[in-house]
Amino acid sequence: MAKVGNPNVLINIVSRRVRQLTTGGSQGRPLLADTAGLGAADVALLEIIEGKMDFELLESPEELQPVAKKRKKS
Repeated sequence: MAKVGNPNVLINIVSRRVRQLTTGGSQGRPLLADTAGLGAADVALLEIIEGKMDFELLESPEELQPVAKKRKKS
C-alpha cells in the first residue's frame, strides 16, 4: 500500500495488470521469475511490491473531485 498510497488506485492497477496477464500478448508475460502456483492477482501484486511495475497518475487528486451540479428550481 505504501508504494501506491491510494487503495482505489491499487485496485485499478492490479485489475488492469490481471487483464493483461490473462489475455496474453507481449504484455501478458509475468515480470517475475517464479510464478508457479500463483494466480494472476497474486502475480500483479508481487510485481508491484518488488518494484517490477510502476504507475503514473495523469490527473491530480483535486481535479478528480466531483463538481456539484446546480439544481433547477421547480
